[in-house]
Amino acid sequence: MGSEDYSRAYRLGKKDYQARMLRGVRPTLQVLDDFMPEKGSYSEMPLGLVQIPADQIVGTKTVGRSNSFSGNFMPILRETTEFASKWASLSTSHVEEGIREPIKAYEYMNKFYVEEGNKRVSVMKYFGVVSIPGNVTRIIPKRTEEKENKIYYEFLDFYRCAPINYIWFTQEGSFAKLQEAVGKGPEEEWTKDELLKFSSIYSRFSGEYETQGGGKLRITTGDAFLAFITLYGYEAIDEKTTSDLKELMTKSWEEFELLQEDQVVDLKMKPNEEKKPLLSLLLPLSIPKLKIAFIYEKTPGTSAWAYAHELGRLHLEQTFSEEVQTVSYENATLENIEAILEEAIGSGCNLIFTTTPSFVQASVKAAIANPEIRILNCSLNTSHRYIRTYYSRMHEAKFLMGAIAGAMAENNRMTYIADYPICGSIANINAFALGAKMINPRAEVFLEWSTLKDVDIDEKIRSNKSSCVSGRDMVIPEDASRFFGLYHMEGGWLRNLAMPLWHWGKFYERLIRTIMDGTWKYDDNPASTKAINYWWGMSSGVIDVICSQNLPIGTKRLVELLRATISSDIFNPFSGILYSQTGIVQGEPDRILSPEEIMTMDWLAENVIGSIPKKEELKEEAKPVIEQQGVQKKEG
Repeated sequence: MGSEDYSRAYRLGKKDYQARMLRGVRPTLQVLDDFMPEKGSYSEMPLGLVQIPADQIVGTKTVGRSNSFSGNFMPILRETTEFASKWASLSTSHVEEGIREPIKAYEYMNKFYVEEGNKRVSVMKYFGVVSIPGNVTRIIPKRTEEKENKIYYEFLDFYRCAPINYIWFTQEGSFAKLQEAVGKGPEEEWTKDELLKFSSIYSRFSGEYETQGGGKLRITTGDAFLAFITLYGYEAIDEKTTSDLKELMTKSWEEFELLQEDQVVDLKMKPNEEKKPLLSLLLPLSIPKLKIAFIYEKTPGTSAWAYAHELGRLHLEQTFSEEVQTVSYENATLENIEAILEEAIGSGCNLIFTTTPSFVQASVKAAIANPEIRILNCSLNTSHRYIRTYYSRMHEAKFLMGAIAGAMAENNRMTYIADYPICGSIANINAFALGAKMINPRAEVFLEWSTLKDVDIDEKIRSNKSSCVSGRDMVIPEDASRFFGLYHMEGGWLRNLAMPLWHWGKFYERLIRTIMDGTWKYDDNPASTKAINYWWGMSSGVIDVICSQNLPIGTKRLVELLRATISSDIFNPFSGILYSQTGIVQGEPDRILSPEEIMTMDWLAENVIGSIPKKEELKEEAKPVIEQQGVQKKEG
């Protein structure tokens, strides 16, 4: 029996050896000593007896027996050798009694290299053993700025809370996200029961993932697992039957494929102008009447954000009075959003807009379950394949607002009131500051956050003596306050100067027309797995600035000039040399920041006085939005 197993293992080894040779890679086992860090540049930590994932044992510590095995740990020495005889005996022993003696191995960057027990590993890998007991010594390299090193140190932090070595990620921050996704605090240790539960859930997922071809994707099983539990919930996945899990993974597969993309979002900076084929114009498609749902987190009467989208909904009803029917849902929360989506779909809505980033996960789940329904979420830089997302380049309008403030602030001081530190909002702040500085080199922008805990913004404005304030973007029906847009303060007297305009009606109208004329599908490249994000600006008419009669005629002309240059792509607020609070950000006079750099800014302009708050500094109401779309501080 043992000799027959050796013959089969030998053939597997030779096949793997030849395949690696053809690919031009090392055909035998990796040797840790060949690429160990230099002495003095690493430390060792004994881990004791550990269950080592078999597929993470990739080589040997020393060169010794490395040439006896192919890279897959199958033997390549002839069947007449003493080595083959010993391997065959071990094989028989494993079948009859099981191999119990632990191996001795080193762990380096979460891969394992055998010092004693190579044949035991080979036999157990041949029989498909999932894990192998071993006494392990961990090799810890010094910290560097390399991505792999950063991920490894994140793993070490995670391992102290949960000694789990069988999950790995390709993106920074993933281990912390996993800790949060399973309901644990940043440094909270796992109990034995929690470790066993996780092992069970992950094993079920990884088994089905591999069965469906996950090994062919350029991501780790851990990457896919984290995306899956983030979308559906860790506890909810635990309750799924095997058939339910299989069905859900099949429906969600494009989400896994999306994770392979280096740049996962396909930004549509302008409406699609692609013309329909002549034949389709002569024979127009039969488009069913659209019933459109708008879902608001608050109410249009109490939220400027919801009010702006409500105006967009009303614009649709007026523009397409015969073709479109709309319905709105107010006061949606994370607790009831799934039920509201279900109700909207059940009532016949075939197009749904969820108007806040915190609803993106529920939107994706609904889209996966109802592939015939178009669902769009109002968020920026959100990477999901089953829905489309949309936002507007408000920073273009904020640049104009900053220019006005720079011209009107006699004492060079102005305050900018922001709400959430999310993708896009930092660009708004910086564009305002750059606009102010362009007109007035001495302009100082005091940054305040309305979502910070225990902060009196009115008192802050009084203390910094700002003469111009940029507040919430627009007035709302149930609040007649004039403290909106850009206003000038002098002796307690307020003058409104300008307000930015989110013209969601124009956005929704142009999007609806793409559905009606059949060009919606042209935005979706069949060869791409990228998520689609509409990010239109002034050139598309979805963003503007309304000036007050209180503005001097010269300042109005300046605004008109800047608006024209931005709309025609002659000028970009984030072009040329740019300075942050800590130094130069962009040193090339002719370069413009990319859309991705603008969306994900994590720095503040040099003339901004203030900082980007951390999640724990914010009110509870802000945390769902931050968790979904919060600015991620980049190291370096």
